[in-house]
Amino acid sequence: MTSHPSAGQSAEQAVDLTNCDREPIHLLGRVQSYGALLALSSDWLVQHASDNLPAVLGFEVEEALGRPLSELIVSDAMDRIRRNMGALEGRDGAVRLFGIVLRGQDKLFDVSVHQSGRHLIIEFEPKAGPREADVMSEVYPCLNRLKGLNELPDLAREAARGLRMLSGFDSVMVYQFQPDKSGRVIAEDRADGQSRYMGLNFPASDIPAQARELYRRSLLRLIADVEDDGSMIEPQLSLDGSPIDLSLAVTRAVSPIHIEYLKNMGVGASMSVSILRNGELWGLFACHHDSSRYIDYERRTAIEMFGHMFSYEISRQEESFRLKAQDESGRMQTALMANLAEGRGLSETLFSVSRDIGRSVSHDGMVLYLDETFTATGSVPTEEEFRKIARMLDTRAGPSVFASDSLSRLLPDARDYMNRASGMLAIPISRRPRDYLILFRKPIASKVNWAGDPAKPATLGPNGTRLTPRKSFEVWTETVEGRSAPWSVQDNHVAERLRIVLLEIFLKITDAANGERKRAQEQQQLLISELNHRVRNILNLMRGLVSQSSSGARSLTDFTDSLDGRIQSLARAHDQLTSEKWEPSSLKALIHCEFEAYAQAKSARVLIDGPDAMISPAAYTTMALVLHEMATNSLKYGALCDQAGRVEISLRQDRSGGLNIDWVEKGGPPVRPPSRRGFGTTILERSIPHELQGDAEVSYKTTGVEAHFRIPPRHIDRIRREDDDSRDATPQPALSNMIRLSGNGLVLEDALIIAMDAAAMLEEMGASKVAIASSVEQAMQEIDRDPPAFALLDINLGAEQSVTVAERLHALGIPFVLATGYGETSEIVESYPPARMVQKPFSIETLAVAFSAGPD
Repeated sequence: MTSHPSAGQSAEQAVDLTNCDREPIHLLGRVQSYGALLALSSDWLVQHASDNLPAVLGFEVEEALGRPLSELIVSDAMDRIRRNMGALEGRDGAVRLFGIVLRGQDKLFDVSVHQSGRHLIIEFEPKAGPREADVMSEVYPCLNRLKGLNELPDLAREAARGLRMLSGFDSVMVYQFQPDKSGRVIAEDRADGQSRYMGLNFPASDIPAQARELYRRSLLRLIADVEDDGSMIEPQLSLDGSPIDLSLAVTRAVSPIHIEYLKNMGVGASMSVSILRNGELWGLFACHHDSSRYIDYERRTAIEMFGHMFSYEISRQEESFRLKAQDESGRMQTALMANLAEGRGLSETLFSVSRDIGRSVSHDGMVLYLDETFTATGSVPTEEEFRKIARMLDTRAGPSVFASDSLSRLLPDARDYMNRASGMLAIPISRRPRDYLILFRKPIASKVNWAGDPAKPATLGPNGTRLTPRKSFEVWTETVEGRSAPWSVQDNHVAERLRIVLLEIFLKITDAANGERKRAQEQQQLLISELNHRVRNILNLMRGLVSQSSSGARSLTDFTDSLDGRIQSLARAHDQLTSEKWEPSSLKALIHCEFEAYAQAKSARVLIDGPDAMISPAAYTTMALVLHEMATNSLKYGALCDQAGRVEISLRQDRSGGLNIDWVEKGGPPVRPPSRRGFGTTILERSIPHELQGDAEVSYKTTGVEAHFRIPPRHIDRIRREDDDSRDATPQPALSNMIRLSGNGLVLEDALIIAMDAAAMLEEMGASKVAIASSVEQAMQEIDRDPPAFALLDINLGAEQSVTVAERLHALGIPFVLATGYGETSEIVESYPPARMVQKPFSIETLAVAFSAGPD
């Protein structure tokens, strides 16, 4: 192997370890002397032959070139080769024939046939003695000893012993490739009982890249004698000027550099058997002999099968790791889901099972990087340091688990904190931009023993500037810093299973959150539209209520009582719509409430037939919207807009348990369908199908609007008897039976008009004077100056709440009532001293009831 330095470089400076990777070891143009080679054209004519053909087959190279193979070997052998060519499959396939006669004598040969480009390569190895009776009978006992061994060191040690028995070599090592392509001897069996290379490491340059690729394609390689110069192939080049590719040739000669390397080790013969895992090179059986040693092709094939079975045992062992990891992840998934079911967040959930993760994959620290939020425990980088790791992972790592025992090799800045975190096992748990669960390990004090100095010196030799194989294989110790214990195959399996579990959970949470967010946005838009719609309606309605009440009132008192009653009816309907504590409620009561609030005397022209139904809160909310639209439309445009029309509402239960509501308007003015589809139309036609999965149909007939609605059975709590016409209304006691107040009062309310109205009500109930305060500070000053006999406190004062005032009044023994527009929630009840509550808008009757009842 030669190299040409560029200008300004010395010979040594121009050489690097990639020179070995560029050596064309598959194009050497020679074979080892123990076998002969013929290269045939597609029509079976000999185009190339090794120059040891006379010694192996008994005829000269010139005699063979250009002739058909059928003229060089006996017809039986030719027929057997042709018959077996059907077994030649794939790019790396080969036909193997053992113990066949090629010439007229009784001499036996082992034959290998494979395709190399446009050449058919046939190799012949003469058997040194009679064909072995049953070489496979020696293999099976060795294979049986591998079964049941579940730890890699035990498996490798037994395999090395078995292969040495099968091959007869002085030494057999199991050589495992590491992630950086260096190799480590994990088992060694020697005839002298000694241990020479066990536990030592060999640099990646000892087995260059193209050699590793040949080991992957051709699974057994015999070098019978390091002193063998080999036999040249004639002619050296094909007609197109290229040498024959000998990548798969079993007799392929050996690179001079590799021969020198073996001699430096004191090896006379060697054999390598590839160990594959999932089609990739996992390691090698490296067999060495102090002197030359040839093993015939049939026995080598049996040894190759032994290597296959060892590869299978490695895969089986890793499969057991995967199954164990699956069991571990299953337990973790159960724990995770249990925590999530209790309402805990993903971050809290993961850290709650950190001990379970630690039992499966040992680590010193853990980081969860979720939505760019950093959460950590144990020995880990800081948040600022970690963000550089996350950026590096996003650019360099893929969607699978990523492991490194030396973070500083990937990220130079990691040297600053390698005493806290040197090893990293990154588990991506989302799509890009990725979120990660990362396990960290502290560094370990480590010394790596190499079989000689791993640096290959470049020297000038007889063939020009080249890399000379190292001559010393004495133990060379390297002190390693900034590296953690390596992540094992089992660690990676557990991490991969955990990644799948977390990804499923994360995606479910994300999908659920996105779905909830979308539903919330849709609901928000619906509520905003409904709010705008109702505010406008309420403003118009208030004008109508004032107008209607004033036109029919005989006195100011009659007017105010009538108007106040209608406002209270509206408030009850609003409470029914927005309360969060509903139990199943009466549909008939809801219908009555809507018409009583809006229709006044016209509600007598609303006829309801059929049994009442107690419907769920969800259905109650939806039906309140629908009935509001139907009632207001009837009052504005339909049967109730004049003096003669009526509304007939029929309630009936169908066979499936659902409730049918038939709405028929009669006697009103002629109906015209709406000229445009507004929000109200959408409420009528889509609310019940969308929210309840029920049915809705509205027809605008000339004689009157007709509508059909159906509430599904799951929203029906029960059906009441037809003679039970209770409206679930709480009767208001007469004012004459209620408490009469005396003394001074206090109203704490930030809205002046509401405060003045409340003060007037309290004075009407008997208060001599009522002070008004708009803030907690003003109220406290009023109490200090002139303690009241009673008080009415608004709960929400905008930027503050009245709880401090309530506590002061409670301490002084002064009775008070709370006013709120939110409803009597548990949060309010728990934060305030015992007190009665009234809902806004309140009336003199509701205030009197609250003050007469006293605190809860």
